[in-house]
Amino acid sequence: MSPKLKIAGWIAVGAVAGALTTVQLQAVARSTLAPLPLEELQQLAAVFGMVKTDYVEPVDEKKLISDAIAGMVASLDPHSQYFDKKSFKEFREGTSGRFVGVGIEITMEDGLVKVVSPIEDSPAFRAGLKSGDLITKIDDTAVKGLTINDAVKLMRGEPRTKVLLTIFRKDENRSFPVTIVREEIKTQSVKTRVIAPGYAWVRVSQFQERTVDDFARKLEDIYKADPQLKGLVLDLRNDPGGLLDAAVALSAAFLPENVTVVSTNGQLEDSKFVYKAVPQHYLRRGGTDPIARLTRNTNGSFKTLPLVVLVNEGSASASEIVAGALQDHKRATLLGSQTFGKGSVQTVRPLGPDTALKLTTARYYTPNGTSIQARGIIPDLLVDETAEGNVFAAFRTREADLQKHLIGKEEVTNGPMTDTQRAAEQQREEAREQARKRLEEEAKKNPGQRLIPEFGSEKDFQLQQALNRLKGQPVVLSQSQTPREEEKKEN
Repeated sequence: MSPKLKIAGWIAVGAVAGALTTVQLQAVARSTLAPLPLEELQQLAAVFGMVKTDYVEPVDEKKLISDAIAGMVASLDPHSQYFDKKSFKEFREGTSGRFVGVGIEITMEDGLVKVVSPIEDSPAFRAGLKSGDLITKIDDTAVKGLTINDAVKLMRGEPRTKVLLTIFRKDENRSFPVTIVREEIKTQSVKTRVIAPGYAWVRVSQFQERTVDDFARKLEDIYKADPQLKGLVLDLRNDPGGLLDAAVALSAAFLPENVTVVSTNGQLEDSKFVYKAVPQHYLRRGGTDPIARLTRNTNGSFKTLPLVVLVNEGSASASEIVAGALQDHKRATLLGSQTFGKGSVQTVRPLGPDTALKLTTARYYTPNGTSIQARGIIPDLLVDETAEGNVFAAFRTREADLQKHLIGKEEVTNGPMTDTQRAAEQQREEAREQARKRLEEEAKKNPGQRLIPEFGSEKDFQLQQALNRLKGQPVVLSQSQTPREEEKKEN
């Protein structure tokens, strides 16, 4: 690996569609610059001066410059981003798996925050919050009308500060206040359970710093409980990504040593690299190798164990790297829906102690040399999320739906939409409207019930089809899904 890239690759939380973007962290100063366009820079200075002197009210000069930088970078593509102090802090929290808060997994229900589950040994867990509790107020702010991101921001804060949550517990038909002291939370990105005698399920919800250690330890536990394991389901549905080295490591757990996992290619020499299933390509700080330990302690069983990988439209970036590597090497059967299609690489370069630039610098390719940009990974077996079809698929945004996404070898221009693009967008809007009406009707029939069962539960339709595949039994394939090919853009 180039000395400039000794800091391991990252995949950072993106701002669009909940997808994570493949990123490399690089702190190398560029000593050479192309000649700058003098006339345009003079215009920029002139506009800055006019805004400063002529605008209706005084402006903050630093904010004006910061916004200009942010706008310049945002105009490039959906995943390039300027990080100010606040957003850079959130970025680092997202990849570390650590944040300061109350410790609950949440969703939205009827405009309120619903507790999916409290994180074990978190402040919320110790305060007695339960799965299904509804949060109606956060301090003095009513939750009704807030987005889930707004609610998260209100519950997060500095360590040892207090937040007052007003809870409505349905089964007791009462509301009550709970004061919780915030503290650093360490999230769990790996879950496992035995789904049938001899068959296990492991879910990776995000690729974070602790994911590889947790993943290896939990697979070791599964093996100790049943050394005669017959098959494994790796669940990457709705996994938006995470750390690149974690994706390479998880792939290495199932692949032969030294085979290609993913490659990157861009204009800079630093952007051209082939990541292989070897420790030096996934160990960030040296030290012990969890994947080597896993292979040793399980007699290499996970290198050959029958494997099914579950993916859907929410599987993006790092999860697509893993899925693509296992599919190309014919190591696993992919089952589910076509993935998000996030196939570009961003490099994060610190601009100072608290700010940074995330810039698209390369595309990544599966071991067979295939770019998934704006196309995604197509499963070997297309299977709907429920027996009745794909309930939420029409609502999910994919890379191809994002404005200015990269395509082929050229970046999409900012020109007007073509007739083909307009027709495709209208068709998707009609599908979303039909899905919305169907969901409303289902919600009226089954008030308060989940329309899609929890991943890993006995009612998880795709998981049951994955189990059927491992057992050699028939799989119920989708009658409606067809691969969505990359749309050709016209300049």
